[in-house]
Amino acid sequence: MTILEIHNLHKKIKGRQLLKNITLVIDKPGIYGIVGRNGSGKSLLFKTIAGLFVPSSGTVKVFNDIIGKGNFPKSFGALLDTPGFLTQYSGFQNLKILASIQNKISDQDIKNILTFVGLDYNDKGPVRKYSLGMRQRLGIAQAIMENPKLLLLDEPMNGLDQSGVAEMRDMILNFRKQDITILLASHNPEDIALLCDEVYKMDGGELVYHSSPVRLS
Repeated sequence: MTILEIHNLHKKIKGRQLLKNITLVIDKPGIYGIVGRNGSGKSLLFKTIAGLFVPSSGTVKVFNDIIGKGNFPKSFGALLDTPGFLTQYSGFQNLKILASIQNKISDQDIKNILTFVGLDYNDKGPVRKYSLGMRQRLGIAQAIMENPKLLLLDEPMNGLDQSGVAEMRDMILNFRKQDITILLASHNPEDIALLCDEVYKMDGGELVYHSSPVRLS
């Protein structure tokens, strides 16, 4: 089964052509880097894969299901933009509310995933008092808590200190060992070099080339 299949994807918003003729096929698990300048289309591409935007033309398939027009990917998680949560509630309460939509995981599963990302599930403090790094960790917990097989991570290191970045990289590499396919957007060349199996570059809404990463010595 193909993991991700995009053919001739175009997206216009308010008359502006923001994604142009993107074709991409991923048929084996791994970490796939998406690089490019701000405004190159990376985040919009991720949101279109996630089903948050409907293509103007072309197709997006995740695990052979066509995405868009109310159809969202199955076995899928994402960290897109700055994570949005109900800031008056704790991290645990936020994840419990989200988990209630599909009822696939237990309270203990939520506690385990919070511990895994370095947060205290007993912390009753509201999310509005979280640091940016803590929100980013909670966003990762939300993305992975239902054991997705495809994970979209848009700048997951944002707001993390040096030790947090190291821990996040270890987590991402651990996901790969579990045969989770990851699309990773990052402005940090070190993230791409250390983590990615293949790299795609976007420019002006187009996927302009594909290569292997330049490994750090």
